[in-house]
Amino acid sequence: MKITFPNGDVKEFPAETTGMQIAESISPGLARNAVGIVADGTTLDLTTPITTDATVRILTFSDDEGKQIFWHSSAHLLAEALQELYPGIKFTIGPPIENGFYYDVLLPDDRKISPEDFETIENKMKELSKKNSAFQRIDVSWEDAVDMYKKEGNEFKLELLDTFKGQDITLYRQGDFLDLCRGTHVPTTGMLKFAKVLSVAGAYWRGDSDREMLTRVYGVSYPKKQMLEEDLHLREEAEKRDHRKLGKQLELYTITQKVGSGLPIWLPNGTMLRRTLEQFLREMQITAGYQEVITPHIGHLDLYRTSGHYPYYSESQYSPIQVDDEEYLLKPMNCPHHHQIYASKPRSYRDLPVRLAEFGSVYRYEQSGELNGISRTRGFTQDDSHIYCTPEQIKDELKSVVNLTQIVFRTFGLEPFTRLSFRDDDETKYAGDPADWERGQRILKEVADEMELDYVIGEGEAAFYGPKIDFIVRDALGRKWQLGTVQIDYVMPERFELEYVGSDNAKHRPVIIHRAPFGSMERFISILIEHYAGNFPFWLAPVQATVLPITDDQADFAQAVHAELEKRGVRATIDTRSEKIGRKIAEAEQAKIPFSLIIGAREKEANSVALREHTVGDRGKMPVGELYELLEQLSAPGATEHKSEESA
Repeated sequence: MKITFPNGDVKEFPAETTGMQIAESISPGLARNAVGIVADGTTLDLTTPITTDATVRILTFSDDEGKQIFWHSSAHLLAEALQELYPGIKFTIGPPIENGFYYDVLLPDDRKISPEDFETIENKMKELSKKNSAFQRIDVSWEDAVDMYKKEGNEFKLELLDTFKGQDITLYRQGDFLDLCRGTHVPTTGMLKFAKVLSVAGAYWRGDSDREMLTRVYGVSYPKKQMLEEDLHLREEAEKRDHRKLGKQLELYTITQKVGSGLPIWLPNGTMLRRTLEQFLREMQITAGYQEVITPHIGHLDLYRTSGHYPYYSESQYSPIQVDDEEYLLKPMNCPHHHQIYASKPRSYRDLPVRLAEFGSVYRYEQSGELNGISRTRGFTQDDSHIYCTPEQIKDELKSVVNLTQIVFRTFGLEPFTRLSFRDDDETKYAGDPADWERGQRILKEVADEMELDYVIGEGEAAFYGPKIDFIVRDALGRKWQLGTVQIDYVMPERFELEYVGSDNAKHRPVIIHRAPFGSMERFISILIEHYAGNFPFWLAPVQATVLPITDDQADFAQAVHAELEKRGVRATIDTRSEKIGRKIAEAEQAKIPFSLIIGAREKEANSVALREHTVGDRGKMPVGELYELLEQLSAPGATEHKSEESA
């Protein structure tokens, strides 16, 4: 059989050659590190024989698919350890996740798992790893699998098997542990040497609060000890940066049960931060020819029936509101409202493109277990924009939008890469004419190529109404976040019967470009908080400077400096309390205020301040004139100060 490799090389192998044998033919090092193989798009165990010509790719931990295989196998190793430590335990599911794995289990009534047990579990996993047990795939009939789990008394696995009736069933065994599983797995447990139990939590079976409460054990593992140590360090750093902790410390927002879960209230500092972000984007949009609009928080249910958002996404929407004889819906998205603005008067091709922008609040139902500070909420604001253009204008408008989005992210030190999210072969997921889809996907790819974007293609990731460009960024800890998006839409103009009169005096459908650089303002701010660890750059900080007189004798001069700062647009506070200066400085550091302006007798006499910069320290005496110039320079979005090596 002919095996084709990613670089295009073709090599012949005997039929029934396994993935491991193919890896060994390339190099011993690759064979040692291989965790699986992809053959013609299907991920397989390395022990699986390949029977026909195929295009293959050997997977290692460095591949995203490889990490998932490694962590899936580690979940089975965790389960084996729990089986030995907690007799009578029942297993449910144990999948890999983005950064590790978990296993949901039902413990015997008299047992529980607490952080004090983590080391014992880890030691058992190490012991089992040293046995170097092979992961063995076992094919069984559905009936045999049901009999096995009936004898075992595991109602959870039986419930899962009900959904697989009539399908081929596979089990995986390693050592004394046997589990219902589709795979794929690493060759042996010996590869899983370095594992850490991270946390334990409660989880309802199948996410249903009316079902059994299970124990969820989270873990992570790596092929090398150093990689595990680096991951644990990053997790520790991420915990310090947790936006929920810093949001409270910096008095940015609060969430109270009296208002409702997932409904943040912005405090003065958070409001200032948010308004600064909005103004930054608002000014860019005005320059780019956008018109700002405001739409209601609810809409008639027929509006969302027309768009297709209701009832198809009703599980993520709140129930309709009965008003007289009509039904309304809390606004789940802004676009149908914007379409009504476009349709409010006749349009000519000379009017296009029409660019509408709104910081619009929307509401979507999230299960309580999915809520997370302001990164996952039930009410949030989108920096939504919709561009209505002619087909001939699409590429230029897309390039302009992509360029604006890149500028936004780079202003915050977030370097984006992109995913072209296209449709897959499942026609039930998408609306519209396939020809329009093909045209839209071709245009997006042309724009990406012409702008030399670093992109991947994600089949099946498109919106139901059109293909899109999704922007993915890495923060200061290297974590990936999907943020802004740009979408081409041929569907909504048809559904809402949007028109413009062309140069031929005939009516035509516009094309819509959906665009949101920040996405959700709440989620974007949560990412910024963690990206900066709360140490916002001067231009973005809610409070930019605080004036700290040492004694009452300097209060009048301090008041004058504070007044001048406010006059110049600097967001400044003044602390005239009868506290020791050391405490005032400590509180300013705790609040992460970029600059503390300390004024004593000598500073007052010299018309200067003793400048202290957060995270840097004392920067010496500075005349107030130079201070005002410095702060004015740092007020521009994206501005950073070029410090000397000594001061840094």
